[in-house]
Amino acid sequence: MKQSPELEDIQRKMQPGRISLNGFLGSDRRPLAEILDHDHNRVRKLRLTHQEIADRLKFFMKKARRGLGTPVTVEDDFVVRAEEWRGGMPCPWPHPGLYRKGIITLQKLSTGEKLQWTPLNVHMIREHGFYEGRRSDCRLDPEHVARVLNLRTPDKL
Repeated sequence: MKQSPELEDIQRKMQPGRISLNGFLGSDRRPLAEILDHDHNRVRKLRLTHQEIADRLKFFMKKARRGLGTPVTVEDDFVVRAEEWRGGMPCPWPHPGLYRKGIITLQKLSTGEKLQWTPLNVHMIREHGFYEGRRSDCRLDPEHVARVLNLRTPDKL
């Protein structure tokens, strides 16, 4: 995918201090189009879709919110907790509305592996295939997410 002027503008909005304090790109200096292509290919290799990944994250996010800040056990193998703050975050892409501020933390009990994400992460994965840049605060590696959330099964390899 070629870096369009629209993606250039979106990438500028992702820089630290624009929408969020630390931004969405971490140490990643690649063009946004390249970041999107790279993660899209990784998700395809897993034989998954961005929507399937976002749906699973949203499932756990909803369960966590029911705990009102306390840990919740889900499917006997996950402990999930939502911390939420006042206010909202806009999407760097041109969308109306805001996404709740907060962080969802999940631990897979059988392996000890952990994930953290925000409500905005779920939206950006579903709608844009964006998992954030390398070493960003809320980067979600597609393979790691798939493994931890039991999306990557032998029949999907």
